[in-house]
Amino acid sequence: MRREDIVKQLQLRLLTLDDLDEFNKLLRYAFQVTNDDLLKTGWNNEEIKQAKTPILKKAQVLGYFQGVNLVSQIALYPMQMNVYGKIFKMCGITGVATYPEYSSLGLMKNLMKEALVKMRENAQSISCLYPYSIPYYRSRGWEIISDKMTFKLKDNQLPKTIPTHGIIKRVKANDKDLIELHNIFARQTHGCLVRDELAWDEYWRWDVEDEMIAIYYNEAGEPRGYVVYLLENDVFFIKEMIYLDTEANMGLWNYIKAHNSMFDELRGANYSNETLSFLLDDGSIKETIMPYIMARIVDVELFFKQYPFDFATKKASISFEISDSLLEWNNKTFNLKFEKDQVIFDSKKSKNKIKLDIQTLSTMFLGYKRPLYLKKIGRLQADKKSIDLLEEILPEGKAYFSDYF
Repeated sequence: MRREDIVKQLQLRLLTLDDLDEFNKLLRYAFQVTNDDLLKTGWNNEEIKQAKTPILKKAQVLGYFQGVNLVSQIALYPMQMNVYGKIFKMCGITGVATYPEYSSLGLMKNLMKEALVKMRENAQSISCLYPYSIPYYRSRGWEIISDKMTFKLKDNQLPKTIPTHGIIKRVKANDKDLIELHNIFARQTHGCLVRDELAWDEYWRWDVEDEMIAIYYNEAGEPRGYVVYLLENDVFFIKEMIYLDTEANMGLWNYIKAHNSMFDELRGANYSNETLSFLLDDGSIKETIMPYIMARIVDVELFFKQYPFDFATKKASISFEISDSLLEWNNKTFNLKFEKDQVIFDSKKSKNKIKLDIQTLSTMFLGYKRPLYLKKIGRLQADKKSIDLLEEILPEGKAYFSDYF
């Protein structure tokens, strides 16, 4: 049978709760999740089914079916993300999976196009995902926007601290102070996910039961920082540590040091895009940097309308000639004028011209790479005056993104 005939037999539709078994079956096959894996993280078959039920209630899952059998799928999470102090509606993509016998039919390309159409309808001007293959998602318009930095140091290399006057409390995952603390942090941190119930569920989904959470409270009783950690086999592992001020940072490190007799080594993950070694007296530690999250601008016009440009230049104009092979509504030139703290779309092209693809636009506007660097490596075309203007109107700062879904 020809490929075209097979595709014609398939039905494309949104999944419902009645498709839960098919949804779980494809996920476990594609991502090779075994019963042993589930048991190691404290799950059983019935629990994982129940855990995935909210996804089909709160998210959209698109899939191709052959009869009653699901053969390819993509899950769309409604989320929010801080972009330089402004909260954007964002779509998180996950659960991208196809059975291998259907992998050469172009189903996922069709699903992604349909997913991007739905995002545009939902006014989600940006989309993020954790890539299983960077080249694959680059070919679909996504680009790297943040790194995950991991570190390893000995117990005698911990940062120097000063005494603090607050207290530490260990709390549960659903603690209201933990949730509120992250909300405050997220709304003042570029790139950070604003976690709703679905995002928190994903944050904890595969964690082992022994993982702990400690919150630092200042003298006024206000929660100012937290650390999520695990103590196991003489290793103190930091999953995430956030703080709103230096006092909370010191207080959390003092708390970690209080466990000194219980570990020989400290390992952790850092999403701030700043190395830990500079803060240590003995900075000869092992740190690794890996690309972590990719993003794609879904609707360029809406994104430009929402974006917090820096209006240091009182009056200017710039044209973006964008290539987007997947989305025709982005594949054109956008002429912007900046007047009185407003972005105006103009029919007339500017003398300041930037030519680039959707991937480069996404990584540049989210701060992962600056315009001058992208020009040097050939990712965009522009003259010096246009680059200087672009450097002036784009905010600075790399994205903090610690979530996984």
